[in-house]
Amino acid sequence: MSVSLFQPALLAGVVIGVLSSLPVVNAGNCCCCMWVVGGGALGAWLLQQNTARAITIAEGMLVGLLAGVIGAVIAVPVSLASHSLLGGLGDGRDMIDRVLERAGSMPPELRDALERARSSSLSAGGALTVLLTFVMSLVINLIFATLGGLLGALFFRKGPETSDWASPAGPPPPPIPPAAI
Repeated sequence: MSVSLFQPALLAGVVIGVLSSLPVVNAGNCCCCMWVVGGGALGAWLLQQNTARAITIAEGMLVGLLAGVIGAVIAVPVSLASHSLLGGLGDGRDMIDRVLERAGSMPPELRDALERARSSSLSAGGALTVLLTFVMSLVINLIFATLGGLLGALFFRKGPETSDWASPAGPPPPPIPPAAI
């Protein structure tokens, strides 16, 4: 693999990270992780555009994997910035209060742990939320962006490999010479 995967993975990762973390636009990920799969396929398409030969499926999957990691890293600051501008990211205390109010027969150990988490500092709850968001995004992006890279490598590759798939019977027969009159 002598092809540079960094530039296509970076561009596709930016697309994944930004589209997956903007408040209204991120609803597209509810449809089978559309932005993540699309970003992986975009990485494979960009990789194919940078090479003269057909990319391999492994190269498409690798560029999708790298794009997923980059997308998860980019999604955290974009998500934090958009939520802080819109005022939607709290410290988690209100969520813990709602859980404690609705918990009827909660074990005392769990109730104590939730009350300790509620009384902890503001930054600890926010940091935990950011960490959990990053880990979940990373796991999902690794799976679905790799799948998108695989699909992109299959759909967008060019060269003689593509024509072999179109005719599984092999090369066409030689032409029949014209009949002598």
